[in-house]
Amino acid sequence: LTGDEGDYTSPDCTPDGSTLLAKVQPASKKYVYTASRLVRWTWPSLADRRVLTADIDVSVGNYSAAPDNRRVFFLAERDGHERLFEVPLAGGNATEVGALTSGTYSQLQVGGSPESPVVAAFWASAATPHEIGRIDLATGRWSTLSTFNTERAAAIDLSAAEAFWFTSRRGKRIHNFVVRPPGFDPAKKYPLFVLIHGGPHNMWKDEFIVRWNYHLLAQPGYVVLLTNYSGSTGFGEAFARGIQGDPLEGPANEINQAADEAIKRFSFIDGSRQAAGGASYGGHLSNWLAVTTDRYKALVSHAGLYDLRSQWTTSDVVFSREKNIGGPAWQSLPLWREQSPFYRSEKLRTPILLTYGEKDYRVPLNNALEFWTVLQRQDVPSRLVVFPDENHWVLKGENSRYFYQEVHGWLAKYL
Repeated sequence: LTGDEGDYTSPDCTPDGSTLLAKVQPASKKYVYTASRLVRWTWPSLADRRVLTADIDVSVGNYSAAPDNRRVFFLAERDGHERLFEVPLAGGNATEVGALTSGTYSQLQVGGSPESPVVAAFWASAATPHEIGRIDLATGRWSTLSTFNTERAAAIDLSAAEAFWFTSRRGKRIHNFVVRPPGFDPAKKYPLFVLIHGGPHNMWKDEFIVRWNYHLLAQPGYVVLLTNYSGSTGFGEAFARGIQGDPLEGPANEINQAADEAIKRFSFIDGSRQAAGGASYGGHLSNWLAVTTDRYKALVSHAGLYDLRSQWTTSDVVFSREKNIGGPAWQSLPLWREQSPFYRSEKLRTPILLTYGEKDYRVPLNNALEFWTVLQRQDVPSRLVVFPDENHWVLKGENSRYFYQEVHGWLAKYL
């Protein structure tokens, strides 16, 4: 039906069946990342193809046509939140419904009558677990319909995620969140844990998450810093593409600069006690930090690569890695070596906890064994934990509990 090289997903029709909708990522020979647009056709003729979100620099997520067959509601990441937008089916500007200042929407559903459409969604923030609610289309205000988590959450000391921006040395505006520990006392000094998101085409959001939960990491008495470095989504397509040709060094520099900025802004952070960690691409960056800086007392790396070439030849994601660097490793392109942690192994000093899933095909276990061998050869304090029954994520409840115990134990030892 489409006849071009774009990647189309999530087809749907308006309630009256007159319009076909879908998301499309236009083909790009140059870039790995392309934002999703919302496109429409008259159905069934497939005439009048139009990209409805051409004039807004966001990537379309969950969407649903309104019962009046005249507009579409959709969710999209922007500046640390996932927000609700609407766009006319006949064409026109996409606009945010209200102005979300905290939290994140997900699982959008639209119903009701043409005269009175009803929009429902999950809403959560870093300090508020998910509940189902309704969004008032006139004001953008969200009203809760469920209270599954309210009582339990109220009994836990969960601080809100505090946003701040700074301008990097490359002149980019970088978005961040800070999460304070429970029992916070502004007169005290707290160690800093720099948490690095994976992807890299992902974003730290003001949202309640289970894997790498902000508050579980802060619980022993750490301030958690969440930085949306170059490559992050939610800040425009160009910003997400800014990592291409610079897979590790540039984002890592921004993360270090963000830590400097947080220490300068928040007097309760103890700059002499810093640690960092992350998973997947966050693990890649953690391993890069291990060979490029001694500012961190300890590192935590889950599912992180240690050599660009060996990760490329064993991962289930291959072509995008080659495209990011400019060609295959045998062409001797400098980046394969210049930004591969393995070739800086003589600089390893920082104690590091490595965790991996034995069934991981995204970052296979060879990365763990490769890095572990080098760490032992260099006599670096380190610990390797392998979950035989986990894949790229630690998903099982008791494994997750054990994982957090390992992370807490490792950080306590050095902070």
